[in-house]
Amino acid sequence: MIQKTRRRPQFSPLRYPGGKSALFGLVNSSVRENGATGGTYVEPYAGGAGLALGLLLTEHVESVVINDLDPAIYSFWRAVTRRSDEFMERVRSVELTMNEWNMQRHVYTHPSAHSDFDLGFATFFLNRTNRSGVLNAGAIGGKNQSGPYKIDARFNRATLLERCRLISLYSDRIDVRNEDGLAIIDEFAGRSKTFIYADPPYFEKGSQLYLNAFKKADHESLAQALNSRADSLWMLTYDDAPTISSLYSARRQFDIGVYYSVRNARKASELLIASDSFRLPEGHATHRA
Repeated sequence: MIQKTRRRPQFSPLRYPGGKSALFGLVNSSVRENGATGGTYVEPYAGGAGLALGLLLTEHVESVVINDLDPAIYSFWRAVTRRSDEFMERVRSVELTMNEWNMQRHVYTHPSAHSDFDLGFATFFLNRTNRSGVLNAGAIGGKNQSGPYKIDARFNRATLLERCRLISLYSDRIDVRNEDGLAIIDEFAGRSKTFIYADPPYFEKGSQLYLNAFKKADHESLAQALNSRADSLWMLTYDDAPTISSLYSARRQFDIGVYYSVRNARKASELLIASDSFRLPEGHATHRA
């Protein structure tokens, strides 16, 4: 049986494939159940970081670590947390046209010719104006803007500015990193009142959704790192793949329900894997035999 999940308010300015905002109740309860309230919440593969922001902005944790190896995603998080006023001014003033889209696309595809701030904003712009938020997809409405939705369909300035403003208020409690996720796990695993939630690229369809998709060896390396730290406080979610289940055969595994927003809204079963010390709150997932 798949446990129903409640949709939560959106805190992240990014639209992200496989975003886990619907798991806010589970993660929030897990932080509390495992004594990490007021501590540090760590996402080694942050992406849109909706859960991290939700926990921080509702004061359930004292600080968050947002890590992403993708330099474009990292540049966005650095820009919105370290140069908030300048970033928000661009959100206010940027034109929502195909001419602007082409310029921002050029920045994104030629990062070495532009500043990290410009790359971060271009990443944000494309995420909000591309189909399903996929950075290498085309613009909403197409090149001729002849589709039923136009390029501005997911660019609500007022909403996005408010999310950026809230992030700016908490920026000194957000640690943005651009490292390999394994290095982040190695650094934070075992620390007092530190909760790690790993949400790596999907195993079966990751190459269709992420520019930095994992290879099989990457999934195996992650499993080795987490299994070797089974006494630390962590949880992990994946698409439901037999290979992944096998890699974590020594750990407890659960079925959870997650909403997907790429291409079409649907709900599917995903796999949650927990460290040995992790206490799963009742009523959020179904244990696998």
